[in-house]
Amino acid sequence: MTAAPVESVARRQRRLLLDSLLLGIGGAASAQLFTLVLNVAQSLFLGRLAGYQPPGLVNEGGSPQEVIGRFGLWLVPVVAAVGGLFCGLLITWLAPEAEGHGTDTAVRAFHRADGALRARVPPLKMLASGLTIGSGGSAGREGPTALVAAGIGSWYAGITHRSPEDRRLLLLIGMSAGLAAIFRSPIGTALFSIEVLYADMEFESGALLYTMLASVVAYAVNGVFTGFRPLFVIPAINNPESIDYVWFTALGLASGLVAVLLPLAFYYTRDLFHKLRIPPAVKPAIGALLTGVIALALPPVIGGGYGWMQRAIDGQLLTLTLLLLVFAKTIAMSLTISSGGSGGVFAPSLYIGTMLGAFFAQVIHKTAAPFAIVGMAAVFAGAARVPMATLMMVTEMTGGYTLLVAAALAVTISYIVQVRLSQHLRYKSLYQEQVPRRADSPAHHTEHLEIALRILEQQRQVRPLEPAGEALLERLRAGVPTELSNDRQLLVGSLRETSAWVGRGFGPERGKIDDEIEILAIMRDERMIAPRPDVRMQAGDKLILLTTAAALERVMLDVAPW
Repeated sequence: MTAAPVESVARRQRRLLLDSLLLGIGGAASAQLFTLVLNVAQSLFLGRLAGYQPPGLVNEGGSPQEVIGRFGLWLVPVVAAVGGLFCGLLITWLAPEAEGHGTDTAVRAFHRADGALRARVPPLKMLASGLTIGSGGSAGREGPTALVAAGIGSWYAGITHRSPEDRRLLLLIGMSAGLAAIFRSPIGTALFSIEVLYADMEFESGALLYTMLASVVAYAVNGVFTGFRPLFVIPAINNPESIDYVWFTALGLASGLVAVLLPLAFYYTRDLFHKLRIPPAVKPAIGALLTGVIALALPPVIGGGYGWMQRAIDGQLLTLTLLLLVFAKTIAMSLTISSGGSGGVFAPSLYIGTMLGAFFAQVIHKTAAPFAIVGMAAVFAGAARVPMATLMMVTEMTGGYTLLVAAALAVTISYIVQVRLSQHLRYKSLYQEQVPRRADSPAHHTEHLEIALRILEQQRQVRPLEPAGEALLERLRAGVPTELSNDRQLLVGSLRETSAWVGRGFGPERGKIDDEIEILAIMRDERMIAPRPDVRMQAGDKLILLTTAAALERVMLDVAPW
């Protein structure tokens, strides 16, 4: 009787391992394709039309030199606006999901759409982001890559007829593979895909085995084309001295403050553009134009800015310039993406942290590289609320393993400062689609309901009369009672704070409130609890209960819809 379920679990695991291998290859391919699209767009818009070439990374085959054509920088705002207009038209007409930073779209799909993304989204996101970044928009390539690779995972789940649970897993597997290839960070990106889903310190830990495998495969395949060196070149760094940890503590505090500012600037800019009574397709052009105007004075805000980050690490930028770039990049990123453009927030956030760290180093007369790298990790870890993943990603991207302890200190302080200071703010994280904990995810609500229905059918031999499948789960999530075959009604809801049931325990009859109301199960903090004599109900508990039609109105005074 017990062999079948074990075999089923083992078979599913083997299939997911194979899926991870395939999606690892797909993630590497998507990263290579997007890099090609981005390079072509940048060569056309910034190179040929504007006559400008920002510095690039040597380890990516780029030139470390900035090239300004005979027209200076005056064509940059015009070219950026044209790219923003093309992007706006593409998104408005074909795929609104391609707007903004793609990681948030993938997070929303996991929590609220069972991992489903429309098949048209990945190619359109790739093109829209290539236009935005390639024409001079201040955005990163990780968000587009995350959404493209996640979309491949979702599409793969569709053609292989997978369950919603598997489709959510495949979405995360694809996302981690794409990011591992684009950033050459297999461990960090495997963690990122399971940590970015939640604002608190929680992980989708059941997916880690598969995201890790897919990331390693993607990293290995991508390395055949690009090599395996870290993105950034850093000088030899000795282990920090004891006094340096005082400065890293101070940098962590400063990073936490900047991490509070970033989501506020980003989303209030978005709200401002939403209020503009102009065609949506034009808004990205306005944002890009304003970004180009900033670039007239501070050209380092253009694009992802990796070449300028390398210069900051090498100590080649002036102190005042570094400080100005912290705020100018924040504004430029917000104008580019919050206006409706397409691109990621990861690279700009790393950029801001790098400039902050390098500025800090120059103020205290220290070598720039250690503080630039630690600042890089600390700002994004706080602003995006992904401390563990960021710590590993930045370490792998720079090869700065001797700074792991120092970075861990600054990341921890930045995260704590950001969480404490932003707890009463409207916008708390760069990823607005994060939910606080696993218990708050609609994806896991569905799993709980499925478990409850199985228990109900197995133990009581009753079943809902209608509807069935996904329609039934949607109805229960909405708090709509469902009639059962034993003339009772099944209801799911959250215990109100004002309910007289708060603090109430259960007697020998377990879940019975009275002859007409019976509680089947309590879900609290991701745990399903049976109604036992030692259990007392708490406000906010998710209750699965049976009631009669006559008692339904009375129950609704105590229970609110999920």
